[in-house]
Amino acid sequence: MRAGDDAWREPRAKRPRKQRAARTPKEDQRAVKDFVKTRRGVEAYVEPRTMDQRLSVVLVASDGEWLRFTLPDDSWLRRFAQKRALPIYDAGVMGYPRRMREYRRGDGEGEAAPDS
Repeated sequence: MRAGDDAWREPRAKRPRKQRAARTPKEDQRAVKDFVKTRRGVEAYVEPRTMDQRLSVVLVASDGEWLRFTLPDDSWLRRFAQKRALPIYDAGVMGYPRRMREYRRGDGEGEAAPDS
């Protein structure tokens, strides 16, 4: 075999690398667990990833208090919700609950905003 004889061969196809699943940060996991543990009637509303916004979840308690977290992916949240029977909704399809819009922070515990 002479030098350059293999120039006619097609290059080997590279194996696609497995991407490591992005992990939800531990401090966010603790905050989600704490919110669910200390509130009643919590539901999760997953906000879809868009061109300028990362995947996120809004946790809404029965009194309307809510908390938003960004997520690298929703796998951890889905496993967590399945273990605790936490309902998960797609915010793009379902929208947000009225109690979330009516909840006002800092004006009293669970106090609803007056009708306009």
